[in-house]
Amino acid sequence: MAECGRKALSLLEAARSRYESLQISDDVFGESGDDSSDNPFYSTSGDSDSDNYIAEETGHSGGTGAGPPGSLSRSQAEEEGWTESLQDFTVPPYKETHGPAQKMPSTATALDFFQLFVPDNCIQNMVTQTNMYAKKFQERFGSDDGWRPVTSQEMKAFLGFVISTSVHHCESVLSIWSSGFFSNRSIALKMSQSRFEKILKYFHIVAFRPSHGSNQGLYKIQPFLDSLQQSFSCTFKPSQTQVLHEPLIDEDPVFISTCTERELRKRKKRKFSLWVRQCTSTGFICQISVHLKEGQDADGLATLKNKPQLHSLVAKQLCQNISGKNTVIFTGPSITSLGLFTEFSKQDIYCCGLLSTRKSDCTGLPQSMLVCGSTPAQRGHSRVMMKGSMSLISWYNKGHFRFLSNAYSPTKEGMIIKRKSGEIPCPLAVEAFAAHLSYICKYDDKYSKYFIFHKPNKTWQQVFWLTISIAINNAYILYKMSDAYTVKRYSRAQFGERLVRELLDLDDCSPTQ
Repeated sequence: MAECGRKALSLLEAARSRYESLQISDDVFGESGDDSSDNPFYSTSGDSDSDNYIAEETGHSGGTGAGPPGSLSRSQAEEEGWTESLQDFTVPPYKETHGPAQKMPSTATALDFFQLFVPDNCIQNMVTQTNMYAKKFQERFGSDDGWRPVTSQEMKAFLGFVISTSVHHCESVLSIWSSGFFSNRSIALKMSQSRFEKILKYFHIVAFRPSHGSNQGLYKIQPFLDSLQQSFSCTFKPSQTQVLHEPLIDEDPVFISTCTERELRKRKKRKFSLWVRQCTSTGFICQISVHLKEGQDADGLATLKNKPQLHSLVAKQLCQNISGKNTVIFTGPSITSLGLFTEFSKQDIYCCGLLSTRKSDCTGLPQSMLVCGSTPAQRGHSRVMMKGSMSLISWYNKGHFRFLSNAYSPTKEGMIIKRKSGEIPCPLAVEAFAAHLSYICKYDDKYSKYFIFHKPNKTWQQVFWLTISIAINNAYILYKMSDAYTVKRYSRAQFGERLVRELLDLDDCSPTQ
């Protein structure tokens, strides 16, 4: 038993050292796990979406069957320059410094970090627009005797009440004033329920539709998104390795697991999708991209022919500010494509992505690398073909997994280290992808602690509270990297509770233990 424990410990130490070599600070949060088995992009399941498309339909080997649309036959692949002769190469050094862009004092509070992204002028704009909307609404539908113009202090308190639902995990913000389990008399005294409901009724970021401009479907939230995006860019410089993905943005997984089937059916589906570019060494979300799923305007998905086209557009939007820096981007199957990666390489953006014959655009890729062989492969076995500096990798681990990359040399070997299975050989690109995406998966579990449970019906409000959750999360990351953390080492929950109390301007801002 002791020998098994020592072996497991040595494997974990080896994994940690390899994480460090791959530029992953796995202890930034002090809450990391030790295994990548929960990574949805790195599964050891034989029925992974990564591969079974061809195997189920043809069962042939060597590329003799019909491949995914746009894929190349063996002769076509040779004519296009694909070869099994591998060449070594190295990605140029990163041209940017990374980390917080400004030094926060050791006395900085949770509110100070939050207001790096939602400053006073932004809150004052909410006050102005909310009062304008209330006035226009009452001119049209009749006066509201219970209404009086909201102030900046009340608006901060309003934000604090809604954010408190992420700290205390109560689905309805109104339960704060109830006598039930989620009641919170310590903060309920700061504002009456009726006053809160009045502000909630008239709350607006943009009161009136602009006469012109882009993204008309999101006009009520777009100025805030632009301001938030600028603040993300100004406050933090990401590391060389980053990932494009859709973060976990639905309700807390624990809540979902306790929901009845009827309750889940009653919950309305989101009418938007949100993609992010995220620093893999810290979890800081550097850029966001919101798209409506319905609507005929310019930002609606109806204007796009298919999902790969949408995801390619999203990837270009998210990466438009990182060209020329030698950034390494990790992508999931819906984004990975030869055409996009080739376009990025011309901008000094290097890529490593998981490839799926069902979900990816396989145009220009050799069929021989996309077809499952009739003979079962050995675990850890891989095949590689190259075209210039682009590598197409087929790797077997209880199922075939394919990767497209120009960020790691195909001649360099890596290792997947798992507690139960031990060491599994693989190309370095596979190891890097599994390590970085596993870290992001664990990060999403931490990020879910800041889910705001208030679920409004209006799409723009859903987007607003979601991006507020992201802002709180980024604020905590900057806090953990600052001198303020060395003074008072607040956990995620304590940081969130402290922020709520500071927004409510309560005298005692120390978190409850």
